[in-house]
Amino acid sequence: MGGFDKIEFKPVETKSQAKVSQPVKQSLGDQKGTTFTMKKRTTGKKITVPRKVWVALAVVAVLLGLMGIPAYATYTSGLKTYREAKLIAKALNQQNITLANQEIDKTKKSLQETQRNFALLLPLKLVPVANFYYNDAEHMMKAGADGLDAAKIALDALEPHADILGLKGEGSFTGGSAEERIKTAVMATSKITPEIDKIAEKLTLVQKEMDQVQPWHYPSFIFGKTIPTRITTLRDSVDQAATFVTDAKPLVKALPSLLGESEEKKYLILFQNDKELRPTGGFITAYAVFRVDKGVIHIDRSDDIYKLDDSISGKPAAPAALRQYLKVSTLNLRDTNLSPDFITSMEEFNKLYNRASQKVDVDGIIALDTDVLVKTIKILDDEVQAGGMTFTTKEDARCDCPEVIYELENNISRPVNYIKTDRKSVIGDLLNAILVKALSSSPKIYWGPLFQTLISETDQKHILFYLYDEEAQKGIYALNAAGRIQNPDGDYLHINESNFSGAKVNIFLQQAVENSYDIARDGTITKTVTINYKNPYPASDCSLERGGLCLNAPYKGWVRIYVPKGSELVDSKGSTVKVTSYDELDKTVFEGLASVRTQGVGSFSVTYKLPFKMEGNKLPLMIQKQPGTVDNEYTILVNGKKQDMFPLLTDKELTVRK
Repeated sequence: MGGFDKIEFKPVETKSQAKVSQPVKQSLGDQKGTTFTMKKRTTGKKITVPRKVWVALAVVAVLLGLMGIPAYATYTSGLKTYREAKLIAKALNQQNITLANQEIDKTKKSLQETQRNFALLLPLKLVPVANFYYNDAEHMMKAGADGLDAAKIALDALEPHADILGLKGEGSFTGGSAEERIKTAVMATSKITPEIDKIAEKLTLVQKEMDQVQPWHYPSFIFGKTIPTRITTLRDSVDQAATFVTDAKPLVKALPSLLGESEEKKYLILFQNDKELRPTGGFITAYAVFRVDKGVIHIDRSDDIYKLDDSISGKPAAPAALRQYLKVSTLNLRDTNLSPDFITSMEEFNKLYNRASQKVDVDGIIALDTDVLVKTIKILDDEVQAGGMTFTTKEDARCDCPEVIYELENNISRPVNYIKTDRKSVIGDLLNAILVKALSSSPKIYWGPLFQTLISETDQKHILFYLYDEEAQKGIYALNAAGRIQNPDGDYLHINESNFSGAKVNIFLQQAVENSYDIARDGTITKTVTINYKNPYPASDCSLERGGLCLNAPYKGWVRIYVPKGSELVDSKGSTVKVTSYDELDKTVFEGLASVRTQGVGSFSVTYKLPFKMEGNKLPLMIQKQPGTVDNEYTILVNGKKQDMFPLLTDKELTVRK
């Protein structure tokens, strides 16, 4: 043994034995007191180890030796299972669900073989420490089996329609009209929805098993950071998937109906121009009525929001903010999205819309902004023809923005000395052209990327949903796709701005937010939230007489900062009006007005005390993103030290540490 040069075996002397000078023989049955003595080379010091410890170590060594054969068999079959699982992922990436289904069957058989070999290692459950890893492996294999079952259920429902959907990989059938393919897709959806309960049940079992796998079993000083990090990531992913499917079940079950499987549905599409930012994502500039019949989308109407506004008489007085900052006396449809809570804003919208002579009964409202158009056109070969124009996402030097943005603004916003009819109907034409191009091409080329974009754009609040079907809307709420103001535990922050400049300044305006905590010894929390603005571009020619396209101008931003209810304002800086405080949406709100010159900088800040103290050294924090904003950078500071920095792409939950 390394480090020892001598091992001596001797009996332990009792008091009576010590008095006897001659040697005493012991039978094997009398050797309970036997010890092993080891002499360490470096120090010469003798170490005495009780015999029962050596016996235990010997038993463990023998046990581990006996486990060698089943352990090797488990390792071999485990590698085979891993290779099979990778083939499933490869088949799915190739959009070949038939092949993926076949690979699932192979992987299930391989996993069962691995589980049988692993069962022979059962004695390891009796070995300290080793039992941690045995149990973890057992839970992960059970989770893998349940996960494969969930995938099998979904693919079995889709496979009969894989051919016409173009989901059989290379050379799969993609013929037929766009209408035939989309109708088939709706039929496929209706086949999956009855199975959603089974899928949710299986994913819940996966979650239950993975929750018992503990990352702390794999300390980084032994295993490195990779293994515990991967386990944590896997557990989080499983939790999200299980929660997603469980919470979204009402929406999934209602999806065939929402897509007009049995009877057509109509939806009001609101186009929010995020380049002129408003509380729910942008100025409501145009609208369209979509009719969905068995999944096939028809645009029944597309028009300027001003025309819809003109069909309403007897409008109510405008709220104080509009009277003060926009100098308007009555409330119009285009200005009803004043609440940062999308559903609240749409309820106000409907109060006026229901009085419009051009009103069309619909089954819900869907709002989207320019980011959706840009991302979608980029997928569709970066070129779409609509309204006699070509739209691309190439950078336009006239605004340092995507060309589609400039062309839309040039067509919609530029003043002319003649009556320009249907100037904003071009948005509806563009939406229609996008749909036609997407649906008239191979599903293999566009459908996957478009679906992924739909999910990411919804997650980033560039698409918002208000469905009148209550069960479906429950699923929308669960997916956080309704633009609702949340009420989490701990700290909360939502910055909401409205561009009241009359220009498209948000094309150029850059923002960065500092969220700074000053935590006292007694746990009292004083916060300072600072919004730093920068507009590095020159002003546009905003002369109506010269017909200039007024994109960039001095920024006038109505700022509302939503924080935990009961917070007390201590100080404020940078507002051109007195900052006020009030309660709304179960939050305390600090309101003011920010101003930024072209080719200039500015800031707006509030300092306030939170209505609670910090207990321990951790504080949960939710930061909610305003719809329509892009990549605003946030920095978290605690007692002057930077703790985190990130672009706010979606609502974000994190932990502030003292």
